[in-house]
Amino acid sequence: MGPPAVAVRGILDEMKENKIPWPVIVIASLYLLVGIVGFAAHFPELLARHPDAIGIEATELTAIICGVFLLLRQNWARWLALAWILFHVGLSLLHPLGELAVHGVFCLLIAWALFQPESTRWFRGSATAT
Repeated sequence: MGPPAVAVRGILDEMKENKIPWPVIVIASLYLLVGIVGFAAHFPELLARHPDAIGIEATELTAIICGVFLLLRQNWARWLALAWILFHVGLSLLHPLGELAVHGVFCLLIAWALFQPESTRWFRGSATAT
């Protein structure tokens, strides 16, 4: 069994043994969706050697890592997920005000979802949480 299959098995085992709070499931799913779709959408730029492509793809891979490890109950993944959206809020400062507002609202929702009491208790229950 390869690494992706092991990760999926770990996530399914975690879901059976410990009820993952719904906000964590929603945020992890969104990070996986954004990461996978974004990576696929920007991959042609990487092949074309666009100057920003490596950074963009690294950002998308980071989103995938966040999604997987949030579901695997890794506390550090909460902080990485928050840093990821804060990075996007920072990038939005260089774009129209509407984009900043959208990223700001997403940032608040993600912070609430990952750090609300039920989620915090669940992450703290992990023996491997750091």
